Amino acid sequence: RSTRVRSSAASDVYKRQFVSGCTHHCKNCFNADTWDFGYGKPFTDVEINHIIDSCKEDYIAGLSLLGGEPMEYVNQQGLLPLARKFKETYPDKTIWCYTGYILESDLLSSTGRAYCPEAPSLLSLVDVLVDGPFVEAQKNIQLAFRGSENQRLIDLPKTLSEGRCVLWEATP
Repeated sequence: RSTRVRSSAASDVYKRQFVSGCTHHCKNCFNADTWDFGYGKPFTDVEINHIIDSCKEDYIAGLSLLGGEPMEYVNQQGLLPLARKFKETYPDKTIWCYTGYILESDLLSSTGRAYCPEAPSLLSLVDVLVDGPFVEAQKNIQLAFRGSENQRLIDLPKTLSEGRCVLWEATP
C-alpha cells in the first residue's frame, strides 16, 4: 500500500507535507483527519516531483513532515524517496519530522515499535525530530514548534553522531 499524502502550501519558510495514517490517536490531535491510512491521494513520483519543485524558492528553508504519523512503517517507505530527493536537490535546506514515537525506544532500537529497515536511512536525512505523542494534560501553547511538554526538539545529526540525545537549539 502506498503512503497517502495531503499537501499544503508553504507557510512562513517551510513546506508542510502531511502523511496519512496514525495509530497513536492522541486526544485532541490537531489533525485527526489524517489518522485514516486511506485519507488523501496516493503518494507517487509525480507527487514527489511536485513537492521538490514547490521548495525551489530561496525563501523556503525546508520541509516539515507531519501527519498522521510520518514514522508509521508504510509512511517511512513512502517518505524515504522524498527525503533523499529533497536532500540531493537542496542540501542546504532542512527537514523537520514530527512523530508521536520516541526516538530511542521506538525508532532507533531494532525492537522498537516503529523500527523498520527504512528507519535508519530516513532518520539520517532528518535535521530536527520532534518526538513524543501529544499529551493533552501537558499541553502548553507557549512552547515553540511543539504542543506538549513531553515532546522534544532533537538535533538528529548531532544525536546520531554522538550516540546520545542532543536537543535542538535555535540559532540567532
